[in-house]
Amino acid sequence: MSRKERKLVRRLRARDEDAFTELVRTYQHKVFNVVYRIVGDRQEAEDVSQEVFVAIFKHIDGFRGDAKFTTWMFRIATNHARNRIKYLSRRSHKNHQNYEDTPDGAMDDSPLTSHVADPHDRAVGKELEEIIRDGLSFLSEEHRTIIVLRDVEGISYAEIAEIVELPEGTVKSRLFRARVALKDYVESRYNS
Repeated sequence: MSRKERKLVRRLRARDEDAFTELVRTYQHKVFNVVYRIVGDRQEAEDVSQEVFVAIFKHIDGFRGDAKFTTWMFRIATNHARNRIKYLSRRSHKNHQNYEDTPDGAMDDSPLTSHVADPHDRAVGKELEEIIRDGLSFLSEEHRTIIVLRDVEGISYAEIAEIVELPEGTVKSRLFRARVALKDYVESRYNS
């Protein structure tokens, strides 16, 4: 854990409201990105993200420091997102909001489109990104969570194993299966 994270955790444990503001400001985009990509609905992701920060603040005393603070934070975020998916599936909620309806700046630039200068290539990248987002929605929530944490957020296998509370080998095998399923979906969309 970095010195900055240790200081933030101490301030949060002291119930410093400015520390809570700093927590949200520092991590809001990362938490929202993970939750949104798992849940697939902008409004739900906004609600879940708020719940995540409240849960972090309420349960900061439970953070032992065995793992990185961000690992603990992502565990809370993914658990809340997965619980929301289960809740929504029980309610048969199918009204997903398109990624394009997300306000500018709410999501980090996509790695598929952020460094492409040619307008045609950028359009192809956006189309591919939309197909991938759709493909993510067809994965199981477990596979979606792992692929988002590894391939979107770039989190290490060891950290993902801590976040989802599975052995590292299981994470790797599930990631492999998730990638194959996503690849098959993307190919079926592009070849149709």
